[in-house]
Amino acid sequence: MRAQDTGRLVALAAIWGASFIFFRVLVPVLGPVATATARVLIAGVTLLLYCRATGFDTQWRRYWREYLVLGIVNSAFPFVLYAFAALHIPASYSAILNSVAPLFGALLALVFLGEPLTPGKLAGLVAGVSGVALVSNAGPVAAENWFHVAVAACLVAALCYAAAGIYVKRRAAGAKPLAIAAWSQFFAGIVLLPFVPLSPPTGELTAPVIANVLALALLCSAVAYLLYYRLIADVGPSSALTVTFLIPPFGMLWGALFLGEAITPPMLAGCALILGGTAAVLRPTS
Repeated sequence: MRAQDTGRLVALAAIWGASFIFFRVLVPVLGPVATATARVLIAGVTLLLYCRATGFDTQWRRYWREYLVLGIVNSAFPFVLYAFAALHIPASYSAILNSVAPLFGALLALVFLGEPLTPGKLAGLVAGVSGVALVSNAGPVAAENWFHVAVAACLVAALCYAAAGIYVKRRAAGAKPLAIAAWSQFFAGIVLLPFVPLSPPTGELTAPVIANVLALALLCSAVAYLLYYRLIADVGPSSALTVTFLIPPFGMLWGALFLGEAITPPMLAGCALILGGTAAVLRPTS
C-alpha cells in the first residue's frame, strides 16, 4: 500500500471515529431522528451535486430501488440507532461495538452467499462475541436503565451494515460505489424526514450546533465516503475494509480528549478481542 493510501486510510478512520463524538454532542440537542436526518440529507445532496458537477453517471434509473433499500438499511436505520445509543453510552463504546460488523458479515455470508465458515473464522467469531461481552461490562458506565438497550442498538446497527454488504453483492454489484453512497444517503434522508416532527429537537439551534451538524454531514459522511471509495478504487475492497481496525482506537481517543470519557483496561481488552476476531474473520482463505 502506497504512503498516500495509508494516509487516506488513517484519515478515514479518524473521521469515522469522530462521528460518534458528534452524535454525543448533537443528539441531546436535536434528538436521534433529526440528527440522523440532517447527516444523511446534507451529505446526500452534497454528493449528488458533486456527481453532477463532475459529470459522474449515477445510473439512478437502473438502480434506484437498490439505492432506496441501501439508504434504509445502510444509513437511515443504523444512524438512528447509533444516535439513540449516544444518549446512553460513551462514544468510545459505540465505536468499539461498530467494529463487529465484519463478524455479522461472515455469518450472513454463510447463510446467503454460501461462503464457508472455517475454523479460523469460527474462532474469530467467538473472540468477537467475547469482546462484546467484555465491553458491555467494562465500566465506567453503570449497566442499568437504558444501557443494555443502547448496546443492543449498536449491535443491530452493525448487523445492518453487514446486511447491506450482502445486499450489494446480490442485488447491486453493478452499481458504482460513489453512486450508491450519494443516492442511498439522499434516499435515507427522504425516508427519515417525515419522522422528524414525531421526535422534534429539544434544544436550541445555535451556531455551534449548526457547525457540528455540518461537520458530521460533510466530513463524516460526504468527505469520508469520497475517501473510502477512492481507497476501494486504488487498493481494493479488502484492503479498504481494514479501516475497521482503526476506528475504535480513534473513537476512544476522541472521546477521551473532547468529552473526558474514561478508557478502562477492560475496554481495551474487549476492543482487542473484537479487532482480533475481526482480523481472523477477514483473513483470506486459501
